[in-house]
Amino acid sequence: MNKKFAKESFTIMNELVLPNDTNTLNNLMGGRLLHWMDIAAAISAQKHCNRIVVTASVDNVSFRHPIKLGDVITIEAQVSRAFNTSVEVQLTVWAQNIPSGTKVKSNEAFYTFVALDENSHTIAVPELIPETDEEKKVYMEAIQRRQLRLVLAGKMKASDAHEIKNLFDFTGVIK
Repeated sequence: MNKKFAKESFTIMNELVLPNDTNTLNNLMGGRLLHWMDIAAAISAQKHCNRIVVTASVDNVSFRHPIKLGDVITIEAQVSRAFNTSVEVQLTVWAQNIPSGTKVKSNEAFYTFVALDENSHTIAVPELIPETDEEKKVYMEAIQRRQLRLVLAGKMKASDAHEIKNLFDFTGVIK
């Protein structure tokens, strides 16, 4: 199986927030942002896998800063870790008000995608090679995020999640 560098999956997507993207307060609707984030993350995952991918999970997305009508959204996406048939993609969202010259980080999230073959069966993905210190840090932490996702989805017992066992008490309940 081939190996790929994290930077090979780097994707930047820009969107202009228009009136049909906003709520009655002229803020970007959260669902629209999640839609755009899913597209950017899927492009990044497909670059890494060279395959069609489907969204498997979306981690917590917190809305730190309202995005206003007329802002330009920049979504940066990059594969942070590859597992057997899935990849985790890290996203960062920036909101820029061009007339005022301001730019703020609005959101961060991790999306997980599964690669599929031509018959819609899961298929192995290339190994990821992190290069920078930040890529290595996010790569190493990905196993903990993955185990937490699996425990919360009921696909893994808390007692089997060795990388995050300190988050649980003896009964398997999150502390």
